[in-house]
Amino acid sequence: MKTIGQVLKEARTNKKILPEQLEFKTKIKKNFIKAIEAEDWENLPAYPVVLGFVRSIAERIDVQTDFALALLRRDYPPKKEVKVSPSPNLENKVVWSPRLTFVLGISSFLILILGYLGIQYVRFISPPELLIDKPKENEQLLSRTVKVEGKTDTDAKVEVNNQPVLVDQDGNFSTDIEISESTSTLLIKSTSRSGKETVIERKIKLDL
Repeated sequence: MKTIGQVLKEARTNKKILPEQLEFKTKIKKNFIKAIEAEDWENLPAYPVVLGFVRSIAERIDVQTDFALALLRRDYPPKKEVKVSPSPNLENKVVWSPRLTFVLGISSFLILILGYLGIQYVRFISPPELLIDKPKENEQLLSRTVKVEGKTDTDAKVEVNNQPVLVDQDGNFSTDIEISESTSTLLIKSTSRSGKETVIERKIKLDL
């Protein structure tokens, strides 16, 4: 059965998403993304934070979240060899109790919540994602109508040359823009709820 690292890397590769692009989408450093794919746990934060990372990555590359988290729980942390002392010191032995279980459970839960809130806050204050599929840079057009297609964050607002464009529930948008013979540039702008903007400029050539 495939490991969590193999599943995430395969899904990302199949979608032709580079680690740098996934970093932009999730706000998770590409070094952490690569470490998760390589299952290099030593170079990753604590487990609750990694749990939040895997959840965010899985959502972006269309891997079922519950399945990804189940694989993570199975594969993390790596098994370590337990050394048995011939003369164990019973005085220093830690006695596992319901209270200790409760304290550790609450601590892990709080760390997980704080990690999740931190990721959401970074997303909120960061400029939105903006990918443009059409038109291509310096695309030659044969009519005064140009189709603009792309993808952004689901809660972002999109404008093309100051004309508002409808964004669907998946963040996709598509519109036809009327241009004049003097138009040589399309300005596509995505604005997040916090007012942060991502702007892409596409040059076009009108050949009638």
